[in-house]
Amino acid sequence: MIARKNVVIPAIAATFLTAWTFTGSFVKGLESIFNASLTSASELFNIFLIIALVTALLGALRALGADRRMVEPFRLVMRSGHSAFWVLAFVTYAISLFFWPTPAVPLMGAILLPAAIAAGLPPIAAALAIAVAGQGMALSSDYVIQVAPGLSAKAANVGTDAVAGKAMVLSLITGGVALFLGYLMTRSQYRKPDALLLERWEAGETEAAAPATRRSLIPGLPLRRRVLQPAPAAATVEGDGAVTVLDHGPGAGADAGSGAGSVTVPAQRAGGSSGNGSGGPGRSGGEPRDAMAAAALRSLNGGDLPGDDCPKRSKAFAAIIPLALVGLVGYMLLGKFTDAVPEVVGGDAAALVGGVTVALLLAAAVARDAGNALQACADHIVDGLVFAVRAMGVVIPIAGFFFIGNADFAGKIMSLGDGAKAPGFLFESVTHLEGAIPDSRYVVGFGVLIIGMITGLDGSGFAGLPLTGSLAGTLGPTSGVDPALLAAIGQMGCVWSGGGVLIAWSSLLAVAGFARVPVMELVRRSFVPVVVGLVVATVAGLIIY
Repeated sequence: MIARKNVVIPAIAATFLTAWTFTGSFVKGLESIFNASLTSASELFNIFLIIALVTALLGALRALGADRRMVEPFRLVMRSGHSAFWVLAFVTYAISLFFWPTPAVPLMGAILLPAAIAAGLPPIAAALAIAVAGQGMALSSDYVIQVAPGLSAKAANVGTDAVAGKAMVLSLITGGVALFLGYLMTRSQYRKPDALLLERWEAGETEAAAPATRRSLIPGLPLRRRVLQPAPAAATVEGDGAVTVLDHGPGAGADAGSGAGSVTVPAQRAGGSSGNGSGGPGRSGGEPRDAMAAAALRSLNGGDLPGDDCPKRSKAFAAIIPLALVGLVGYMLLGKFTDAVPEVVGGDAAALVGGVTVALLLAAAVARDAGNALQACADHIVDGLVFAVRAMGVVIPIAGFFFIGNADFAGKIMSLGDGAKAPGFLFESVTHLEGAIPDSRYVVGFGVLIIGMITGLDGSGFAGLPLTGSLAGTLGPTSGVDPALLAAIGQMGCVWSGGGVLIAWSSLLAVAGFARVPVMELVRRSFVPVVVGLVVATVAGLIIY
């Protein structure tokens, strides 16, 4: 990860060697490679499915043209990428604090994220804001639901309220520092608000293909505007379709900038990979494979926008979708604070969001073309599943390696059989470090933090809380540190690491999937801001308490 290389092969090799060494069987080592990936796939499939369903819903809304109309009202608040960054963070935090990030991320992906992109916020900055505010700040304190503070407090033998209060303060410090640093690190990539940015993002154009607008070095000189258009036939290889990003100077005509300064991006094509191969049946050589890219190019070339043939239905769904999702949040709030309806939290809340998403998908498909709704709906779901697996499938074998270190999965992965005691490699290695921590206030604090971060490597933000809580109860009295504070510090390490900010094989998959950015790139962008925030929060906590 530090060398910016894919770690799939090392993860598979490590899984094989771990199982072979422990069982002494070469065959079981080979079996563990498959079992580890199967186990991680089953554990992460709910995330893949919610990504697929929301992506399918966005595809149905795009066909109606409702996605463009839906983001217009948010531009009153998101006037620029700068304001969009903080609005995304605030709304994500507010929803995640009550319902955990699992149902919050799909809501952000369906409503606020497209508006933020259109306002000029880069997708990677949007993903960072959502991850830090939701999986980080809200989940690490868990102040409302209090599952995490309860686990930490029970293991440390202290009151839950004591841990929850300190965890709330530490989470706000960590999140505030991480958000501020993340904002500073990405602000140079922010762009001027433009609906074209949303079309590029929906068409799957990467940031490398559409660089951020450069600032003019001469005051008063207009900035050059980048536009997408099909590349000339002479510029392509063997007739492959491509998209050229041209720099048109101020007042330049349609033919300006067709030479130097253009960047050609090969289009994906049916039946072949990007930039080569033959087109699929009935597809012209220059037509992109991606329907979203084709729609974006048609609109740029003056073609009809999706939904222009059904403006009333398009406008109706632009209002129905936000109202339905706001109503969903209201229902969950009603269950949280009253007895009028059953309380819905955690996995049940994610299931409710998924069910509502499917219902809205069906309605949008019928509204667009009732006669072809059955096929259209199926196509949207298939496209969503393909997108989810293509974007996030590489994480499965990586997660499998870390699952083999968890006693809950190790027996199944290594085929130890019923009744056999499964090893907890990860927790046992951390336990051995306990005796190496000196009785120093700051060393103990950072030691518990690091141990918490290590236990989070298996992708579960809460699995390590009993261990860090026990360490807090043991080391607190001898080091003169409040055990509740140490438990809260350990909770920060566990949740910020395993809850979905610092590792890719967690719910961070959902954030990266909705933002359409590589999950490993999101991890790298988040690492420095979050680690600095954790260090600052730990020092502040040891000083304050």
